[in-house]
Order: sequence, then structure tokens, then C-alpha cells
Amino acid sequence: MSELVGPVHVVGAGLLGTSVGLAARRAGLEVWLTDHNHEHVRTASGLGAGVPAPAEGAAQLTVVAVPPDHIAEVVVEALERGGVVTDVGSVKSLPLEQIADHAEEKLLACYVGSHPMAGSERSGPLAGTAALFDGRPWAITPHTHSSAGAIALVEALALLCGAEPVRLSPVEHDRAVARTSHLPHLLAVLTAGQLAEAQPEHLLLSGQGVRDVTRIAGGDPDLWGQILRSNHAAVGEILRDVQDDLARLVNALASSDPDRLGEILTRGVTGTRAIPGKHGGPALATASVYVSVPDEPGQLARLFADVGEIGVNVEDFYIDHDPARPVGLVELVVQDTAAESLRGSLETRKWLTHR
Repeated sequence: MSELVGPVHVVGAGLLGTSVGLAARRAGLEVWLTDHNHEHVRTASGLGAGVPAPAEGAAQLTVVAVPPDHIAEVVVEALERGGVVTDVGSVKSLPLEQIADHAEEKLLACYVGSHPMAGSERSGPLAGTAALFDGRPWAITPHTHSSAGAIALVEALALLCGAEPVRLSPVEHDRAVARTSHLPHLLAVLTAGQLAEAQPEHLLLSGQGVRDVTRIAGGDPDLWGQILRSNHAAVGEILRDVQDDLARLVNALASSDPDRLGEILTRGVTGTRAIPGKHGGPALATASVYVSVPDEPGQLARLFADVGEIGVNVEDFYIDHDPARPVGLVELVVQDTAAESLRGSLETRKWLTHR
């Protein structure tokens, strides 16, 4: 059966597991919750993500949302209970190898790996939300033994959660996340590491750029260690490419030829433009409108209310806090054709804008 009717058994009631439970409950499905931390189950249940799993019985679909080092053993246990099983871990090849070593081929037909490309710097059930996956890609990674029905059921879960299924092989998936997720995390870690021993007066010059680059470096080191070890081959391959790029950059900086540095910087611009825009389409041509916002309750809400009344859609926004003044600088990213009219309309409403 490829229609997802439930029950859905979520094993691991952290951020992802609780969010899956909330999304499934939003769709009216019965959800069972399991976690080695009973407080997580209690909290997730209180949030409406499901109920504690019964001692016996098999769910139609089990979603394994545990740390990478434990995925294989939990998936095998779930396969032995019955039903279709997926996991939402961020690495697919190594867990599949480990599962295949311990599960019979007929059980392997019921397993399909998956990976929602959504998350947060926060963790635990209180960070969960039914909207976490809305509009986000959800990789579906069947293997040679996966049955068509199992694949369809896992894709149905992704759609039910509001995500867009993207089918990849486990190897393709791991190469993709090495480039788009694991490498950015490591480069953020290295950049943030350079700040650890910085002189305090140097850090006073920190702007939004360094905050943007280092934000994801605050992730759980233990969890990220498991992820990176699980995908060490793909990550190592791309790090060697970056190592070559760094050597070229060092040489370009020492060179008197401005074209060598320019080529590297231009390649970075090309890469940013390659990132898909909303709904998987081409990235919009955007421009930024900078607005000074008093650091007072309600001011940010007033700004967005004014933008809404003006009728301009905000594609993204950033806030740079000024440590020397009681204001923040809000960067509103809008479609380039709307920037000038938005700036003028905000100024008529007494907002101070900057170019």
C-alpha cells in the first residue's frame, strides 16, 4: 500500500522527530513516539506530536530520527517489528551498508533512506514545528532492494510534511550534502575558530558578515562529529579540492597580477548565483534596502507591517546590531525592481534608510 494512513512511529523525539510528528498529526494521522529520553517523549506528546508508542504492534511507517551512530541498529530493530522504515539522517551510504549487514534481503525491501533538508541551530522537541519542512527539499534515497511500495510511502511522508521529494542514490546524496551542507559547516567552524583567540578589541569590529559566516558553527560538536565521520570519504574529497583552491588563493594574493585574484572572486559570485531560488527555480535578481530600526519593543513589527502595506515581498532579511548605538540596521532583500520604490515609501513613513 502506498497511501500513508498511519500509524507513523517516530523513533527519536528531537527537533526532526517531533517536527515529523507534528506534521503527521496536522494531517490527521496517528503518531507513536519513542525516545531513550522519556522527558523528550513527554514534551513532544505535550506539544501534540503524538502519543507514547505501545509496547506491541507495528506501524505502517517508522521514521528513525536518532543520531548517526545509532541509525543502523534502530532501523534493523524497526524492520524486524514490521512495516516500512525510513531514517532522516544526513548520511545515507554508511548506514545502508551497516543495515544490509544485519537485515535479511526481504526486510531490506521495506527500508528506504531519506533526508529532509531542514533544521535549526536549536535542538530538542521544544524546537520542533509542523512547518519545519514546508517547501524544503526532502531527499529520498532508495537502494537496489527497496520495493516500489516502500519508496512511494516514504515520498508520501515527505509530501505530507509539506516538503518536495528529490530522489537520489545514497552515494549521490552523500556527495551532494558534502558540498552543500558539510563543507559549509566546516568552513564556518574554521572561520569561527580564528575568532577564539582574537583580541577583544578586534572582536568589537565584528559585523553582520562574520555573524552570517559563523552562525552554523554553533552546532552540537558531538552530533557533527558523527555526521562527518559517517561521510568522511565524500567530505575528504571536497576538502582536498578546497585545499587546492586555498593554495591558488594564497598565490594570487602574493601575485602582482590582479586578474588572478579577480578570477577567484568572480567564481564565488558565479557559485552564489547557482544556488536555486524559491520553489527550486532560478534565483531572483535582488537588491538590498537598509533601514535603521530603534532597539525598542515593537519597532521591527512596525517596519514589517509598513512593508506589507506598501505591498513589497521581502525575500530575506538580516539584522546587524550596532554595539555603539541603540539601533539595529535591518537589511531587507527584495526583488531588484522594487528596491527604489520601497526605499522611497519607507522614507515617507519616517524610516531612516541607507544605501
